[in-house]
Amino acid sequence: VKDGAWLSVLTVCMCATISVFYEFLEWFVAISTGESADAFLGTQGYAWDTQSDMLYACIGATCAILLLSKTQDKSIEKLK
Repeated sequence: VKDGAWLSVLTVCMCATISVFYEFLEWFVAISTGESADAFLGTQGYAWDTQSDMLYACIGATCAILLLSKTQDKSIEKLK
């Protein structure tokens, strides 16, 4: 396994976890405020909003790792 491969996997997993936590938080607020969960969570008018938000978080994390990791590594080397 290439150096940093597990770090990349864990980074994407952490971004997905934060996204899932936020979606659970939205759901909890909808339930605790007494509103219908559908009325609160469906404000965008898109039934798959929660799933697409989590997918976009994973895609963004993956793109950031693929496109920016070498630039970050070079910047860190300059600091040393």
